[in-house]
Amino acid sequence: MQWLLMLLVFIGGIGVAVQSSVNGGLGQKIGVFEGAFTSFLVGTVVLFLVMLFFGKGNIMNVFQVPKWQLLGGVLGAFFVSTMVLAVPRIGVGAAIFTLISAQLIASSLIDHFGWLGMKQIPLDGQRIAGMALMIIAILLYTKN
Repeated sequence: MQWLLMLLVFIGGIGVAVQSSVNGGLGQKIGVFEGAFTSFLVGTVVLFLVMLFFGKGNIMNVFQVPKWQLLGGVLGAFFVSTMVLAVPRIGVGAAIFTLISAQLIASSLIDHFGWLGMKQIPLDGQRIAGMALMIIAILLYTKN
């Protein structure tokens, strides 16, 4: 089961690169925020249909969750808008490289401090060195 989840995450990673390319082109044709909106609208329709046919939860429970847990939508809108803006200007590789580095650094801090209710996993020298190397790698990758 774990290998299947890892495969799905891997395919999702490919999807992020393709999505960024597609959304970047869309944003150049119709506008940054219009492109981001269109991407979210299409995604919303698809997820609505998936929820109707395969959902097993109760969407009405959304009113019972802590309001900060709704920030995912805001952060998703920021992410898509930023990628629509950045990809045509800096390229898919630089945008994704920076994105992945930021995700790993932020997730390491979330793990270390146990933020957002996550299990605490302390940072050690090796992980800190890895994060520093990622920042250096971004600088090398994006240097003209």
